[in-house]
Amino acid sequence: MMMLTPWVTRLLLANAAMYLVKLSLGGLPRILVLVPAFILTRPWTALTYMFLHAGFTHILFNMLVLYFFGPRLEERLGGTRFIRLYLISGLTGALFSVFTPYSAIVGASGAVFGVMYGFVRYWPREQVLIWFLFPVEVRFVVGFLVVMAVLGGLFGAPGIAHFAHLGGFVGSYLYLRLSQMHSAASRFKATVQGARKSRPLGKARDLDRWRKIKGQEMHPLNREELDRILDKISASGIASLSGGERAFLERFSAK
Repeated sequence: MMMLTPWVTRLLLANAAMYLVKLSLGGLPRILVLVPAFILTRPWTALTYMFLHAGFTHILFNMLVLYFFGPRLEERLGGTRFIRLYLISGLTGALFSVFTPYSAIVGASGAVFGVMYGFVRYWPREQVLIWFLFPVEVRFVVGFLVVMAVLGGLFGAPGIAHFAHLGGFVGSYLYLRLSQMHSAASRFKATVQGARKSRPLGKARDLDRWRKIKGQEMHPLNREELDRILDKISASGIASLSGGERAFLERFSAK
């Protein structure tokens, strides 16, 4: 049984509610439909178009993709980053739709395709069942959809917002790429690499500073690590140190 996460649940309910509103009105509320040529006079449509769908098959496909791919990605990213990815993907889908300026664009496809790309980024070899029969790795499915979006945008396929789909992929890629670049892990890696490059290896003054570290004032575990690293230097030289070991010595020698 698929366990729904908070934002996936909210998005499913919001899309279903708007579909019921559309049915009650007998058609799509034009004021909420994205027409790229009129985006400057109706800027809200870059957001509202994501929650409108042309028909039952349209909303069914998008919500099934969100249902199967969304929860695991939300658990991986956290709720805040997940909804950011979803909305950014939908907005870049709207941005890419400027290539079809007078088309009426509706649907969560751009945002949902962004979710699909996020999933394949972390679990590329996960298998999905095509027509519930044929197991295929999700990276091949997403690759096929990207190719179809490009070809459809270039050569035209009426009734499908190919550029919105492509924009969703691009938005998701850029968001996850920038998030990774500014993550704590990336900052730590940059610090370690900087420490490695900032001082020439093998200089006696480095070893003098490190040997002055007051091991008796350190936590026993840190003191044990200090002794191990200094023994390693005695046996193999400073050049044998890893970036992490140099960072450890630099951190305690700066105190």
